[in-house]
Amino acid sequence: MRRKFFYKPIQKNTLSRKLLAKSQQRPFHSVSIPKFEKDALCEDAAIATSRMLAVSDGAGGGGVYAERWSAYLLECLPTKPIMSFEALDAWVNGIWERFYKRCETDVKQRNALFQQKFYEEGAFATLAAAWRTDEDTWQWMAYGDSVVFCYDIANNILHHSFTCLTDFNNPPYLVSLNDELQPAGFHAGCFKCQRPYIIFAATDTLAHYILTMYEVSRKEDFADDLTAATHSLSKNSTFVKNAYALPSIDFYHVIKKLCKSYIKKDFKSLMASLLNKRLIGVDDYSLVSYRKR
Repeated sequence: MRRKFFYKPIQKNTLSRKLLAKSQQRPFHSVSIPKFEKDALCEDAAIATSRMLAVSDGAGGGGVYAERWSAYLLECLPTKPIMSFEALDAWVNGIWERFYKRCETDVKQRNALFQQKFYEEGAFATLAAAWRTDEDTWQWMAYGDSVVFCYDIANNILHHSFTCLTDFNNPPYLVSLNDELQPAGFHAGCFKCQRPYIIFAATDTLAHYILTMYEVSRKEDFADDLTAATHSLSKNSTFVKNAYALPSIDFYHVIKKLCKSYIKKDFKSLMASLLNKRLIGVDDYSLVSYRKR
């Protein structure tokens, strides 16, 4: 006699809780949201695995298809680190034509101005990535003002791929579909991490907030950089001054709160809170992270 099987449907809330619990167990997370404007398109892209983290900030101020280009760069990232400008240049030269052909059919259906922007300007994006090459070693590269960080939790020390706060005021170097890369825009290095640690990367506006909070929490160590940043008369100088005005900053708490907000609604709520406090500018926001205990 055949055994009868009875199907018991899984409740949606039960499934959601199971998926959430599973994601919480992973040591790596990624999240991206668009700027807080009506019908805003997120031009950032982010990816996180146990072996690689990367973000790309599509630059909508020039060219077209910024959101497609940033996503495509991460889609094509190699599994081995890009550790020299020559390697980055060779990689871009090897992938740009496929993107060009992928978009061209759509471009031909658009108006003349759109076609002109595509053929003359192309698409632009920053790129920051880190690869885990052994248990506690991460090799990183950055082109533009997206930033890779390594946070030594026990010693409350933040290492990063960027230069200084005032350089966020400068136009970023961008990986271009049409134009040659510039050696000055490329940076690479290696984080030899001490457990427990968090490796993470963020696009420029969020990266500026993170670096500002770290330096203001250790004012004596970064006095020169902070003085230059507050006197730069840029929109970013306002965010630095507002961070100075906070009663105190527990940087570990700052990072813990960020890395726990990997669900979009939580991340969006946190970014809205920082925006209301005028600690961060209006932009797309992306964060990827990997924690090793």
